[in-house]
Amino acid sequence: MLDLTKLSTEARNPATMDLDQMTPLEIARVMNAEDAKAVDSITGVLPQVATAIEWATKALCAGGRIIYMGAGTSGRLGVLDAAECPPTFGVSPDLVVGLIAGGPKALVTAVEGAEDDAPMGARDLGGLDLAEKDVVIGLAASGRTPYVVGGLRLARQMGCKTVAIACSSDSTIGKEAELAIEVAPGPEVLTGSTRLKAGTVQKLILNMISTGSMVRAGKAYQNLMVDVQATNQKLVTRAQNIVMQACDCTRERAIEALEQADGQVKTAIVSVLLGCSSARARARLDDAHGHVRAAIG
Repeated sequence: MLDLTKLSTEARNPATMDLDQMTPLEIARVMNAEDAKAVDSITGVLPQVATAIEWATKALCAGGRIIYMGAGTSGRLGVLDAAECPPTFGVSPDLVVGLIAGGPKALVTAVEGAEDDAPMGARDLGGLDLAEKDVVIGLAASGRTPYVVGGLRLARQMGCKTVAIACSSDSTIGKEAELAIEVAPGPEVLTGSTRLKAGTVQKLILNMISTGSMVRAGKAYQNLMVDVQATNQKLVTRAQNIVMQACDCTRERAIEALEQADGQVKTAIVSVLLGCSSARARARLDDAHGHVRAAIG
C-alpha cells in the first residue's frame, strides 16, 4: 500500500483542526492567511524559476515548444496556462501544450487510475512528436505521480530540457528532471486537498514561466502585450489602447496605424514611433527578431 503519511501535502494543518466548526468569516480568514503563505513559499525557488524561464525562452526562439504534463489539478493548471497563451501572446496553440493524464475528458471528470500509468505519460508525450528543442515541465503536487515520471524519463532520453514542479522536497519527479522546482507551502486547510495552496503555488510558477519566456522572446514592449490578437470587440479596443499607450498618440492615429498594419499591434507601434510605412516597420521587426525595442532602436 502506498504510504502518503510522509508527504507534506498530506499533513494536517494545526490552524484548521476545527475547520468544521468555523463560521464563514473564520473560514475565509484562515484560507486567506494560508494562501499568503503559499505566495511567500515561492520566494526561495525564484532562481530555479528563472532558469526555467531561460530554458523556455531558448526553446521558443529555437522553434521548440513548452510542454506541460500533470494529473488532476496539476494537469488542469498546465492545460489552462497553455490555453491562455494564444490569445495573450498571439502564438499558435501548438507552441505551448498541456497534457493531462486521462486526456481531455479528465479536465472535467476524474479518470481513475490514469495518474498511476507511467507508460501512458511516455505515450502521450511521444505522440506529440517530441523533439530535442522542446522543454518539458512536469507538475505534481505530491511530487510522485507516475504519469509525470514516465513523461520526464522519455523527455530526458530525447535530450529535452526537463523541469519538475512539486510541492514537496526531495520529490520523485525532481530526481527525474534536470531542474527541480520544489516548494513547500505547508499543509492544506482541508487535509490533502492540493487544489488549494499547492494548486496556487503551481499556477503562480506556471504564470512566471510562460509570461517570462514570452516576454523574453519579444512578445511584449514595456509591459504591453504587443502580439495580442484582436479577435473580439474587447480585444480590438485593447489593441488600440496598447498602440496609444506605447506611442502616446490619439485613438484616431492608433486606428489608422492598425488598419495600415493589418491589425498587427507591433507593426503599428513601430510605424508610429519611427514615422515610417507599415512595410518598413515589418522589415525592422524582422531584423530585430520581433522585439519592438530593438526595432525602434
